[in-house]
Amino acid sequence: MSTYLFAGGGTAGHVNPLLAVADRLTERDPDARVLVLGTAEGLEARLVPMRGYELLTIPRLPFPRKLNGAALRFPGRFLAAVRRTEQLIREHDVEVVLGVGGYAAAPAYIAAKRTGTPIVVHEQNAKPGLANRLAAFLTKHVGLTFSNTRLRHGRVVGMPLRREIETLDRRVSRAEGLAEFGLDPDRPVLLVTGGSSGARSINRTVNRAAATIVGAGWQVLHVVGGKSDIGPSDLDGYHVLPYCDRMDLAYAASDFVVSRSGAGMVCELTAVGLPSVLVPYPVGNGEQRHNAKDVVDAGGAVLVADGEFDEQWLTFHLLGILQDRARIADMAVRAGSVGHRDGADRMTELVRDAAAAPSTTSTTEER
Repeated sequence: MSTYLFAGGGTAGHVNPLLAVADRLTERDPDARVLVLGTAEGLEARLVPMRGYELLTIPRLPFPRKLNGAALRFPGRFLAAVRRTEQLIREHDVEVVLGVGGYAAAPAYIAAKRTGTPIVVHEQNAKPGLANRLAAFLTKHVGLTFSNTRLRHGRVVGMPLRREIETLDRRVSRAEGLAEFGLDPDRPVLLVTGGSSGARSINRTVNRAAATIVGAGWQVLHVVGGKSDIGPSDLDGYHVLPYCDRMDLAYAASDFVVSRSGAGMVCELTAVGLPSVLVPYPVGNGEQRHNAKDVVDAGGAVLVADGEFDEQWLTFHLLGILQDRARIADMAVRAGSVGHRDGADRMTELVRDAAAAPSTTSTTEER
């Protein structure tokens, strides 16, 4: 029986691709065992056990951005996490470590290198994160989601998608989706989501303008995120959810989307052919703007800066799009033209290639 350690998490954008590869790998090899390394605070703590995989945890260690007490304690705590991960790799006789980014990825990469375990990397964003930039110097097995990502040894594999997204036929599943969320089959649906954690600016703007959108003949399915203070609404046609475990049915029910442009969201929208307004997260290294480039250039999405997405923009721009059904149909075709549905297959092959490659020797001690 082959055992694999998949490391990463924090958000659905990290966890979902990890689980998609785990599912595909175990489908192809029923004897394979996938363990997931994450943190107790990340979304993986809920989603991984729900999917039937064993979760192993290490402390959440954000990389220090300024010199303070936490920065001084970081090296010792990071080394402890690496040693704990080395122990897990040996204890479970792990054959390959796959990292997708997130707090658990960097300790896993270092531990894998120290134990001579093959490393595989998946970089979901157009601008790679620090942990994956490090890992790209430790392995030649590096999968990329976007063609404009610059990462050593990278090859484009696309985004590993959940099976329910990968195989979704929105027309076939539309009635089920409408029923799942109690939506009116005679009115078009605007899906609004900021990702698993929500998006305060998007939530605030849409919540304030909900009556205007509904008044234009649309209904709104608004996934506000678990941390939002926006509760249920009495407005007919405005449906508020704290979280959505069936995004496949949400996509099936929807005609247009307003969302952040995280890599997972962009890839899912293009895979299922949903047009959108994308509002990149304004904090970080700007990766969300780069993630949206292909679909925006193709005409399948409109990009608007977070600071510009207010009630005035919604009234004069978004409503103009929503009232033009021919434009929406054209945008849907253009969005689908840049989508890919085989990322899980291609990433699984990369993992299997790493497992079959000649083994390496630890720089510190033999496994």
